[in-house]
Amino acid sequence: MRETTGERWARRIVLSLLTLFVVTPLYVMVTSGLKPLRDVQGDFTWLPTRPTIQPFLDMWRTVPLGRYMVNSLLVASVAAIVSVAIAIFAAFAVSRYRFRGRQLFSVTVLSTQMFPGILFLLPLFLIYVNLGTLTGIELYATRLGLIITYLTFSLPFSIWMLVGYFDSIPRGLDEAAQVDGAGPMRTLFRVILPTAIPGIVAVTVYAFMTAWGEVLFASVMTDENSRTLAVGLQGYATQYNVFWNQAMAASVVVSIPVVVGFLALQRYFVAGLTAGAVK
Repeated sequence: MRETTGERWARRIVLSLLTLFVVTPLYVMVTSGLKPLRDVQGDFTWLPTRPTIQPFLDMWRTVPLGRYMVNSLLVASVAAIVSVAIAIFAAFAVSRYRFRGRQLFSVTVLSTQMFPGILFLLPLFLIYVNLGTLTGIELYATRLGLIITYLTFSLPFSIWMLVGYFDSIPRGLDEAAQVDGAGPMRTLFRVILPTAIPGIVAVTVYAFMTAWGEVLFASVMTDENSRTLAVGLQGYATQYNVFWNQAMAASVVVSIPVVVGFLALQRYFVAGLTAGAVK
């Protein structure tokens, strides 16, 4: 069906407005990071009248940004990798086998996405504190504890997404592998996983980004040493002042790893979500 002139212009206008809606905050964030604090606190201007890179230098000294970045990278990476690794086996079993309790397991996994995270905050906090008191295993205010916390919501989502993606892979591939003498594990690693790479990458990216920007659990389950970027950026707001220019500069810097990684894996991300939505 050929696009009419009116439809073409309507599409252009809508896309232009959406682009403007997305780009404007990013532009303000970058330009604010290039302004002295006095200019940011004064009347708003679209262009820096006295551009400076000093906020990009001072932001590392005002708060321990480097440590927060290492914490975020470690916690988000481990949580994403572990959740996807476990989800692969669980999703393969749900997708390819019929067993007692399969439907209940699937419903339970999906239902975990219906509850807000704040419902799990207090129970997890009490479990971590009591576990440390009784056994000496410290999970509260540690990276390990935060990783386990993120697994509670990234793992069910990963299983749910991968089940949908594995269901879209023809079962004829499994049967062909079985004819060649392949067992379940060999079929998974030699046949299913190579075909499911786009879906696996998509789920991994989502799990990483969810952990990277999570604030609720990180604000309660961490201390100064284990704090992540999402919470650590609040350190630019002190009792007497708010260093807006440094906060904007830090926001630009901490966004670079996620943006670069997302752009590099974008084709897998889009293909994985598309295929996972089709059962």
